[in-house]
Amino acid sequence: MNAQQIIDIENKHTSGTYAKQPLVIVRGKGALLFDANGEEYLDCSSGHGVANLGHAHPKVAEAIYKQANTLITLFESFPNDQRATLMEKITSLVDGLDRVFFCNSGTEAVEAALKFSRISTGRKNVVAAMRAFHGRTFGSLSATFNKKYREGFEPLVPGFSHVAYNNIEALDKAVTNETAAVILEMVQGEGGVYPANAEYVQAARRICDERGALFIVDEIQTGFGRTGKMFAIQHFGVTPDLLTCAKSLAGGVPMGAVLIGHNVKNLTPGVHGSTFGGNPLACAAAVAALTAIEEEDLAGQAAAKGKYLMDKLKKIESPNIREVRGMGLMIGIEMKQKVVPYIRELQDLHIIALNAGMTVVRLLPPLVITYQQIDHLVDVLSEVLTKNLVSEEN
Repeated sequence: MNAQQIIDIENKHTSGTYAKQPLVIVRGKGALLFDANGEEYLDCSSGHGVANLGHAHPKVAEAIYKQANTLITLFESFPNDQRATLMEKITSLVDGLDRVFFCNSGTEAVEAALKFSRISTGRKNVVAAMRAFHGRTFGSLSATFNKKYREGFEPLVPGFSHVAYNNIEALDKAVTNETAAVILEMVQGEGGVYPANAEYVQAARRICDERGALFIVDEIQTGFGRTGKMFAIQHFGVTPDLLTCAKSLAGGVPMGAVLIGHNVKNLTPGVHGSTFGGNPLACAAAVAALTAIEEEDLAGQAAAKGKYLMDKLKKIESPNIREVRGMGLMIGIEMKQKVVPYIRELQDLHIIALNAGMTVVRLLPPLVITYQQIDHLVDVLSEVLTKNLVSEEN
C-alpha cells in the first residue's frame, strides 16, 4: 500500500477519537522516524513519552523475539521466570517500594493505585492538583483536572477534589482525616510542563503522614530516566506510598505498574487483577529496557542533554517566547500565542513535537538523542519560534 491508501483506510475505519496527522510512519531507529516515502523526522515526542530508549532498540527487539518463541501470555496466578526477574529489578529502583502490581497502561496503573488507597485506608476522598492529567478511564479521569477531558462523561467518580499545584497551604487545607490519598505528578506534563518544587513534595509527604492518607506519585511520563533520575521523585528525597509508571517501562511494549510501599494494606487475592498484566512477553521487554537504561546511563544522559538543550533554548531571542522550563529531557516552551501553528510548522520541517495545553510546545525526545540532533533541533526551533504564526485557531 502507498501512503495515501493507508491514510484512506484509516480515515474510513478509525473510531474518530484521534486527530490524524498527514504522515504515515512506518519505521523508527534511535531518535528518528521514517515515513512511507523514506523521509526522515526527528522525533521529539517519543510517542508521548514512550520511546525513552529510542525506536527499535536492539536489546528490546531481541528480548521480544526470544520470548515470543517461548511463552507470550500467562496469568499472574502462575509464577514465571521473566515476571520474577522484572519484579526483583523494578522494586530495586526505589527504596521502600518492594511490591509491584503489573497492568497494561498508565491509566490502569492510576486506577489500581486509587483502588489500593481506598481499600487500604477505608476512606473515599482523593486530592489531586489543578492542571493534573492522570488518564482517561473513570477513576483516572476523576483525578484529571482539565474540563475538556471531563465534559460529556459526568458524573465521574465522587470524592475527588483539586487544589493549586505547588501550593502547600492549599494542600494542607484540602487533606483531612477522610482523605484516602493525595495524587501528584512530579512534573505536570499535559498540564504545561510545570515541575514541582522540593518544599511542596516534602510537605505533601508530611501532610499525608499527619492525616493518615497515602501519597501517590504519578511517574507515568517522568519515569525511567526522563527527568535525569530513574524516577523524578528521587530529585526530592521523598518516598511515596504508591508510584505509578508505564509508557517507557517495556521499551514500547504496552505495560504499566504500581510500585507499592509498606503503608499499603489489605491487598488480598481478588481485590484487583489484570488478564494481561505481567505477561511474560511484556516482562521480558521490560527487563531488557530497564537493563539498557542502566547500562547506557540514560538518566545521566537525560540530565546532561537536558541541561544542554535548556541552555540553548533559553538563548533563543524571540519576543514570542514567554518561558522555557522543565526537568531533564522533559521541556516546555511557553509561547505568547497558541502553539498549534508552530507544531505544524515544525512538522513541515521534519521535527515532531507535542503541545501541552494551548500555549506550550512540549519536547520529549528519546534519551538517546545525540548532541548533533539537539543542535539541529535548536536551529529549527530558532527559525520557527521567532515567527509570528497565526491560524484559524489563534
